[in-house]
Amino acid sequence: MLQQILRDMYIDPELLAELNEEQKQILFYKMREEQLRRWREREEKARMEEAVLRKTARRNQSNGKRVQWLRGQDGEVWVWVMGEAPGDKPYEQISEELIAERARLQAQKEAEELWRQKEAEITKKFRDAMAQEKARIVAEKWKIEMEDRKAAKLEEEKIQEELKKREEEERQKGEELIRQQEEIRAKELYLSLKQAQQHGQHSDDDQEWEEQLRRSKAADEERSHKARRARDEYRRQSLRAIQKGRVAGLSHLFQGTNLSSDQDIKLNNNSATPLSPAANIWERPARPFSRDVIIRWFKEEQIPRRAGFERSTNRIAQWFHGIISRQEAEELLMNKSEGAFLVRVSEKIWGYALSYRQQNGFKHFLVDASGDFYSFLGVDPNRHPTLTDLIDFHKEEIITSSGGELLLEPCGQQKNPPDYSPLFE
Repeated sequence: MLQQILRDMYIDPELLAELNEEQKQILFYKMREEQLRRWREREEKARMEEAVLRKTARRNQSNGKRVQWLRGQDGEVWVWVMGEAPGDKPYEQISEELIAERARLQAQKEAEELWRQKEAEITKKFRDAMAQEKARIVAEKWKIEMEDRKAAKLEEEKIQEELKKREEEERQKGEELIRQQEEIRAKELYLSLKQAQQHGQHSDDDQEWEEQLRRSKAADEERSHKARRARDEYRRQSLRAIQKGRVAGLSHLFQGTNLSSDQDIKLNNNSATPLSPAANIWERPARPFSRDVIIRWFKEEQIPRRAGFERSTNRIAQWFHGIISRQEAEELLMNKSEGAFLVRVSEKIWGYALSYRQQNGFKHFLVDASGDFYSFLGVDPNRHPTLTDLIDFHKEEIITSSGGELLLEPCGQQKNPPDYSPLFE
């Protein structure tokens, strides 16, 4: 199962949901190792292909176009660094000019806005004055005779010209005032920007970027810590299993184990009635898709390997259970103390699920039995020849260093008949 996941670089979401956090981290670590291995292979292959192409190109391009780097008097590739070449402005001068230009543009923008307001005030002021004066003249001259109306008109035009002249003078004064304020504001902004640069002040955008960078670094450190812990756990388990002498890396170590005559009788009694030659052919599907297929798999492959039996007897182990759900397993372990455990047949993979009672809840570990050995999926790299060997090994050795899980108390049956009875009928 693990080899298939690493080959496809994909794990079914339902199967992923069955793994606890520790199993997920180690599984992702192994998948990352596989990615790196494939990447190195691709890089090596690309390097070799590039060398061949380069060699071929040198032969084929003897008369073709080529690109040559411009070289300096020292024979090295010519490089130009802005601000360091002869005739370039120093960096400090460029920085000063940029700050001054930025201050000038900001002051100009503020001055334009101030002038729009001032111009609107001047226009409104003289428009109102002209309207008032016209109304006064009309009121005074309305009753004057016809010959005097021409004089009234001339007087009105004279007053209008005077008002326009005063308006123009007011505008010029306003523009001069705005220009002076713009110069003063530009100097203020320049000094403010310069001071902010000298004291290393940051804008709101800089602060937001720094906060994002801090969170990103924290997340990277957390992922690195988990990956390092997964690697340490992987190596610890491998070394400890070798020291204990319980690793079965080759299938013949298990296949060479002989069963006693009593065990042979027990296994033969559990076999189904004879079938036709065509019906005896068992081909395991890629994934379990029904309870009937799981029962058939258990009878065809697991009973001959004494899965679920005690080590030296023909009795079913107390910790062994049938095809039950995660919820049913947790209900069985609910009133047990920390260290209680049971093993149930999995509906997700060809293997089992070990359900473990911890102080504040439960953990579930998948046990891969698709090959000729038994091992935890994504947690324990050790391969055990029998399911009982795996259980006995972790009665003395913890499953994960972070959780410290030891199998202390097997959880037995609470039903009659037992939930594993369909597997042995």
